[in-house]
Parts: sequence; C-alpha cells; structure tokens
Amino acid sequence: MSITPIRKKWKSQMTDRERFVNQMHYKEVDRCFNMEFGYWDENYKEWAMFTQNGITNEAEANLFFSFDRIEVLGGSVWLAPSFEHKVVEETERSKIIMNGDGLLAEVPKDGHGSSIPHYLKSSVVTPDDWMKVKKERLDSAHPSRTVDIAKYLARHPNNRDYPLGVNCGSMIGRIRDMLTFEGLAYACFDYPDMVEDMVETSCVLVEYFLRQVLPHFEFDYATGWEDICFKNGPIVDLDFFRDIITPRYKRIHKLLAEHGIDIWYTDCDGDVRPLLPFFLEGGINCLFPFEVNGCAHPAELFETFGKELRIMGGVDKMQLGAGRAAIDAYLETLVPLVKRGGYIPFCDHRCPPNVPEEDYLYYLNRKEALFGMK
Repeated sequence: MSITPIRKKWKSQMTDRERFVNQMHYKEVDRCFNMEFGYWDENYKEWAMFTQNGITNEAEANLFFSFDRIEVLGGSVWLAPSFEHKVVEETERSKIIMNGDGLLAEVPKDGHGSSIPHYLKSSVVTPDDWMKVKKERLDSAHPSRTVDIAKYLARHPNNRDYPLGVNCGSMIGRIRDMLTFEGLAYACFDYPDMVEDMVETSCVLVEYFLRQVLPHFEFDYATGWEDICFKNGPIVDLDFFRDIITPRYKRIHKLLAEHGIDIWYTDCDGDVRPLLPFFLEGGINCLFPFEVNGCAHPAELFETFGKELRIMGGVDKMQLGAGRAAIDAYLETLVPLVKRGGYIPFCDHRCPPNVPEEDYLYYLNRKEALFGMK
C-alpha cells in the first residue's frame, strides 16, 4: 500500500541516524529527532485522517506524518512456541481468551480498553508449572532462535541512514506478564528461587540472541521492556531487583559495550524513580516513553541524575487532550530539555482517542516550530 503523507518531513541537514546518535550523546544536531509512539486502536477507527487515508497501524502512521525513521532488530527471546491464542468462553459483552503467555484474560467484545485486559488465571503458579513451561517453551535450541543474519543485513545494512536498535528483551516484565501482577508479587516471596530461575532463563536467551547478531551489525542503541511499575512505584521488592535483576542487566550491558553500544533504553511505565539507580548501575541509561503522570516531569529526573540519564517521550498525554493552550504551555517546558540534549520529546505512551485529531496536528505543528530546524 502506498502512503501519501499528510505532512512534509522536517527540514534537515543530517541523516536521521546522525541526528539520533548526536542527540543521545549531547552533541550538536541540526534539529530535534522527530518521532512519536503510536496510537490507541480506537484512533485508527475514529480519526477521519486515518480512516479516510487507510491508516491502520503505527508503521503506516509514521509514514503518513513523515516522522524520522528509527528501527529495532528483535529476536526470539521468550516463549517458543507461545501458547495458542484462543477464545475459551464468550459472554454477551466479553470474551475469555487464552493469550500467548498462557494467561486467561477477559476482554470486551467491542475492543474498548483492549490494551489492558482483565487477567483471570496464569498457567504458571508453582515451580512445577514453571519447569514444565521451561522445558516445553524456553529451549535455546528452538529453531526460531537462530537468526538469519544475511536476511536482516539486507534489510538493515550497516551503511543505512537511520538509527537501528537491538532488542534486549525483558528480565522481569515478561515474567510479570506470565505470572500476572499479583502472581509476581506473591511469587517473589513464596517461590523466590523459581522467579530467579525465570530471570536467569530470560537473560540466557537474550545473551544467545545478542551473541549471534552483535558481531554483524553496527547498532546505534539497545532497547528493553519491563513495565513493572505503577503510580506508587515498582511491584517488586527493591532488594530483589538489586540482587537478582541488576546483575543480569550487567551481563547484557557487558556484551553491548564490547560492541560499542552505550545507549540502552527500557520501556517501563509508572513511577520508575526507585528503580533508576539500579537501571543505571546495570547499564540502562534511557527511559522510554517516560510516563509523566505516573512519575514526574522529565526535568525533575534530569536534575537528579544529570547527563548520565537520557529520556525519550515525556510529553504528557493528559495535556494533549486538554486543548491547545495546555499543549503550548507544556511544550514550552520542554524547550530547555531539547536544547540540553539527551532528550527526544513525544507522547508519553500511545496517543489516546480523547485527543481531537485537529489538536494532534496542532501539536505536531508546534513541535516543529519549537524543535525543528530554524
């Protein structure tokens, strides 16, 4: 499908790759890196500019808005095979599904709120459950874990003009997905050895993937996903995180550093401040997409952690839905952060459908006026 952009790409003197690398390293850039972090599913059905132009997903939206290009190379670093995704039961208003992590979840039939299912039961509760899943679905010898290097080099050559990241998976976030929020909280105390083995298994699979790809690609950054915080902080004990999670980060960071990768972000919503010292100690030095309401204004974290920390995101989605004056006021608070470097502003999660599309376009225009090439 051919996408006809609704906006022109921001004026540039550098490639997207040069710009991203310089901005993340506090070096001179022609302008700010221009990106966003996608939209709720409802936006693709409710925004006329999407429905009338056949825009149905984030990749198409990125082309539609002419954002700077940024890519990630991922591999099979968790369940292989996943559990079969199937409908187990239906009611008048909802469906009970088994998802790929082996969870029974209740989701509304109309799709509303589908980004946050109501989880009912996990397939892994006890150490015996875990050993069965580990044996059947977490074997490093599974064929899906072998990377076709030539295929991906053809897709992402090292002389590309856009930044390419390498996915470092999740040390605890996917475990939370498997056990559920409450299940992980209990398991850390009831079955700590099981949870540590789950973390170690995750780390080994990521290392296996990285050892395949790192010698062949010139990556510009690394990515991760944890999502184990909410508005009151992390759901795991800080001592557990320090003693069990951080050492695995260090192992991964050692591999990254050996291949010149010194920017590593993790996607973790909520109040991440209690975890930040452990992230930084383990080598994770960037937050993405940095949720404001569950944590703080990006400036507060920069004031505390200095230039050791980078942030991608941090544009308060609540202000995007509060009208143009609120959009203007909030973006003005980000001007010194963009000028400082180490910060790329975009919506602090998927843009919700309560943001009028006209105001979203206004927001994109204001971003270009403030952060584009003068």
